[in-house]
Amino acid sequence: MVKLKDDRTSRVFRALSDPTRRAILQVVASRDASAGELAAPFAISAPAISKHLKVLEAADLVVRKRDGKSHRFHLNVEALQTAEVAIKRLTGFWNRRLENLDKYMKKEK
Repeated sequence: MVKLKDDRTSRVFRALSDPTRRAILQVVASRDASAGELAAPFAISAPAISKHLKVLEAADLVVRKRDGKSHRFHLNVEALQTAEVAIKRLTGFWNRRLENLDKYMKKEK
C-alpha cells in the first residue's frame, strides 16, 4: 500500500473539498472577517464554523489576526497558488495525452 504524504497541497485540496469552506474563502477573498461575520450566512453552529476555520488555517488558506479581543481572518493567496500549480501540472499532462490521442486518430484515418 502506498502511504501518501500529508503535504500542503493535500491539506489545501482537502479544505477546498467542502462547499462551506469554499464559501468562507469567497468572503475572506473580498474582505477580512470575524468568525461571527463568517458564520452569519450559514445555518450551522458557531462550533461548526470554528471547525471549518481550523481546517482552513491548517491548510494555510486563511490567516487569523487578533484585532483587540476579536480575531479576524483573511485569505492567504499563496496557499491557493499551491493548488493552482498542482492543477496546471495535471491539466498539462491530460492536454498532452489528448493531443497524442488526436494525432493517433488522425494518423489512423
